Amino acid sequence: MVKVVILGQGYVASIFAVGLERIKRGELGYYGVPLANELPVKIEDIEIVGSYDVDKTKIGEPLYEVVRRYDKGEIPESLKGITIRKGVHLRSLRNLPIEATGLDDEMSLSDAVEKLVGEWKELGAEVFINVCTTEAFVPFESKEELIKAIEEDNKERLTATQVYVYAAAKYAKEAGGAAFVNAIPTLIANDPAFVELAKESNLVLFGDDGATGATPLTADILSHLAQRNRYVKDVAQFNIGGNNDFLALTDKERNKSKEFTKSSIVKDLLGYDAPHYIKPTGFLEPLGDKKFIAMHIEYVSFNGAVDELMIDGRINDSPALAGLLVDLARLGKIAIEKKEFGTVYPVNAFYMKNPGPKEMQNIPRIIAYEKMRMWAGLKPRWF
Repeated sequence: MVKVVILGQGYVASIFAVGLERIKRGELGYYGVPLANELPVKIEDIEIVGSYDVDKTKIGEPLYEVVRRYDKGEIPESLKGITIRKGVHLRSLRNLPIEATGLDDEMSLSDAVEKLVGEWKELGAEVFINVCTTEAFVPFESKEELIKAIEEDNKERLTATQVYVYAAAKYAKEAGGAAFVNAIPTLIANDPAFVELAKESNLVLFGDDGATGATPLTADILSHLAQRNRYVKDVAQFNIGGNNDFLALTDKERNKSKEFTKSSIVKDLLGYDAPHYIKPTGFLEPLGDKKFIAMHIEYVSFNGAVDELMIDGRINDSPALAGLLVDLARLGKIAIEKKEFGTVYPVNAFYMKNPGPKEMQNIPRIIAYEKMRMWAGLKPRWF
């Protein structure tokens, strides 16, 4: 089994929970899960054992009732046995129309960490999946600075994700191993402080920021142009959506966090920093979870010819990421068994917008896919 704890029970986590249970009931195939059931750890082996949120209307509610807010279909009754627990807030939902409360509102960060670790021991947690709302954050770079911020209860310096990873490291050290999947832009696998902490604490880190929708498509197209020695003059890519994550991105600092992870692919893949505008651009509530993406790439071909690519799409945002999380939960279990603590670049390079560790770069997704498969012990598909 793979015992999973969800951090942030919003749209992505709810679609993940419903889809997972429907697969286990034989109602769905494996579409949207890159490795389908190729791994020795099967999808049916994943068990959600805990869920955390800071929305007052969710805390204390059965997971079954919460996911009904996001999926209007038939909800698997197996989700009734899980109750949403109170997580860490640290302003993560500020400026959003949600009444929030967290453990940090009623106790010190050190006490909150101890409480989380105690609960995770009871749950027997193995993999933590972080899909909290996008945060405004500052990297630590130094493990000592991170530890000091926790010990001094510096709630202005830390984000919810950073505290969750610190708690997961403490838990992993006592439990003999765990994995943390960071599917949001906060730098964790790219922050040397957390990578060092993870290595010495038996914690696997996957991150940062799950690559879905327009970003991996842009990466594939830029790789295609680079391989044919076509000079990219400019890139414009934007997304507009109507879910809470897009609403959160109307906050300037949160938007900046997301923009960084989306824009990092250009120089990595081309070898030069072509002028680009790649942003999570706006919020339009009627779009709901089905975001609108648009892309325009202008490039120079042979004999000075200038060509253009223009792509429009409507993509269900949360299912695209939820399918990746099904793989990442199982790969986390495999990494624990392999004792590959710290961050794992072959996994990050395929699944993440900003693959850690810090010194590594984005690579063409087809290469990343094969490297990931080989790391997981699978046969190459195209090599």
